[in-house]
Amino acid sequence: MNQEKIEKNVGLLIVMTLVAVLWGGLVEIVPLFFQTSTTKPVDGLKPYDAVQLAGREVYIREGCYNCHSQMIRPLRAETERYGHYSVAGEFVYDHPFQWGSKRTGPDLHRVGGRYSDEWHRAHLNNPRSVVPESNMPSYFWLEQAKAADTVGKQIDDKMRVLALLGAPYTQAEIDGAKAALGDKTEADVLIAYLQGLGTTLSNFK
Repeated sequence: MNQEKIEKNVGLLIVMTLVAVLWGGLVEIVPLFFQTSTTKPVDGLKPYDAVQLAGREVYIREGCYNCHSQMIRPLRAETERYGHYSVAGEFVYDHPFQWGSKRTGPDLHRVGGRYSDEWHRAHLNNPRSVVPESNMPSYFWLEQAKAADTVGKQIDDKMRVLALLGAPYTQAEIDGAKAALGDKTEADVLIAYLQGLGTTLSNFK
């Protein structure tokens, strides 16, 4: 079958294109399921606790991923600025992962422990109070909403689903999820989530 015949037959061209794309996808993706480096958690990795999981829901709901990636590439310019490059085994319990490629703001994968809770709170309320050149919008309303009344309403159900996907939650953790949120605000849980990002690897900068 020559190239000219394929190019002149639209239906055949579409079929051949689909076959090429599907085959290429299988060749690239299927082997990853058999590589332990992409499916096995790194040593010490734990799933998000109820508070962090609620914070992650706030992070996703507010669209933080639109400006902040969570994937540090193994390039010198990135590792010197953000820390140790991201490892696949750190994201085993992330559903969905927050990798991304858009960086209006800095990558956040190693932000855990870099700043105090007070810094994060000030940054959320008024970003320019701590980073004068920031173009990040203010998220002052997060201090006014109780997490248990919003993102925490179904936190126990979410943990059950994640347990089905492989997260090693105990029944006690699931049963105590709502109580763990207590009177925490959305700002509190979001800060807890941010403070845990990228802290499993002990050798990052």
